Amino acid sequence: MEILSKIWSYFATNILQQPAFMIGFIVLIGYILLQRPWYDILAGTIKAIVGYLILTVGSGGLVNNFRPVLVGLGERFNINATVIDPYFGQNAVTAGVEEVFGKGFGDAMILLFIAFIVNILLVRFSKYTKLRALFTTGNVQVQQAATAYWLIMFALPGLLAPGMHVPMLIVMALLLGAYWAVGSNLTIKPCQEVTDGAGFALAHQQMFGVAFFYWLAGKLFGNEGKKKDKKVKKIEDLELPGFLSIFNDNMVSASVLMLVFFGAILCVLGKDYLIAGGFMKEGQSMLFYVIQTCLYFAVYLAILQMGVRTFVAELTTSFQGIASKLLPGSVPGVDCAVIFGFGASNAVTLGFVSGFIGQILAIIVLIALKSPVLIICGFVPVFFDNATIGVFANEKGGLKAVLVLPFISGLCQVFGSALIAGWVGMAYGGYLGMWDWAVVWPVFTVVMKYLSYIGVTLIFIGLLAIPQIQYYKDKKGYFLMTEDYEAYKELKANKAN
Repeated sequence: MEILSKIWSYFATNILQQPAFMIGFIVLIGYILLQRPWYDILAGTIKAIVGYLILTVGSGGLVNNFRPVLVGLGERFNINATVIDPYFGQNAVTAGVEEVFGKGFGDAMILLFIAFIVNILLVRFSKYTKLRALFTTGNVQVQQAATAYWLIMFALPGLLAPGMHVPMLIVMALLLGAYWAVGSNLTIKPCQEVTDGAGFALAHQQMFGVAFFYWLAGKLFGNEGKKKDKKVKKIEDLELPGFLSIFNDNMVSASVLMLVFFGAILCVLGKDYLIAGGFMKEGQSMLFYVIQTCLYFAVYLAILQMGVRTFVAELTTSFQGIASKLLPGSVPGVDCAVIFGFGASNAVTLGFVSGFIGQILAIIVLIALKSPVLIICGFVPVFFDNATIGVFANEKGGLKAVLVLPFISGLCQVFGSALIAGWVGMAYGGYLGMWDWAVVWPVFTVVMKYLSYIGVTLIFIGLLAIPQIQYYKDKKGYFLMTEDYEAYKELKANKAN
């Protein structure tokens, strides 16, 4: 047993929690199952790892460049508040679990392991569960396992009793594994339609949010329901006149928008603060520092998109081996940033800005109401949630949907995080704060807190019912969507006619 534990620990630390190597491992296994020549297997694995590392450079650059700017607002004005950010949230949970519940963080890693097995089993028996997506984003799984651990312990304190260690982990793993499988499964249709059948789902922190806003964009701004004859004008279809035509170039539009919004924030922070915080050098021009910092947004976004193009083809091709031999009809669930390489680039920027405005407005409301819990924007939720939602909103509802729906998402992130962080006592400086964890998991926590184990049962059954409903609504196309997307499109066209 100890040997198995060491093997798992090594795998979890060096592969599962390292998305680049996890993706490379999946590509390796997939190509082996497809019986490709060794040199093709080697080349594909290397390209997948390098491509994901390029994506990591892009996304990491965005986070490192802009997170200090947002956190700096709290420091600059001496606001003692909770930062909504996965990394701040993970640190808060690590500090709080031991102090509040007397438990070590190692339990969260065991939880991750069992929940991952639950996800695999649910997909393996897709004939019955109707689940088709394997969650492969290991760093996100660590953050979610830690946060779920706290929320479930708070809701079900009876699991802390002596002799309840194993039941505690089983309860948690069933909920978390079902959430991973069902949430990523919900994003399959949106991803397939945005990418024209690229063959992946999202496995991140806003899976239910993506599915909800994709549906809402079609109903409110698109051509679904009573609006079947409506022509949806997407961002990429707009032809701007005169000097505005420069904004047709996403690099230009992203740079200008960042100069306007983040340039203003940098000016509010002030030169003295930026120098004292180590962001600027003594004697450096404030003007050119602001310009350079904001233009890096376009730079890192371009790097991120290049990384996506490099590894996605290898991943989706190789995963056919896993889908055909081990997990029939399945697709890999990947980082939400992957979608930025397929949707309209301007939707990424506008979704981000719209969500940021929503968050700022919500924070002003909290301050005005003298909320006991104040929130500081974290770059990861405000960008990766709202930019992702912006891409999907554009696909279904065009420009209006991109401007409105991420704004609503921003409101939900702040208000939801303030409510749940205050209620469960997560007063350690951070909360995960991304859409599903500001909206969906707080609802789960309320149900578990007031209905106890009956609530756990209802949540688990409710999660597993979602794919059954999806399948019932489209029995012919449901599995065809992942197995043969061209045939699926033909089926849909025939139904429409």
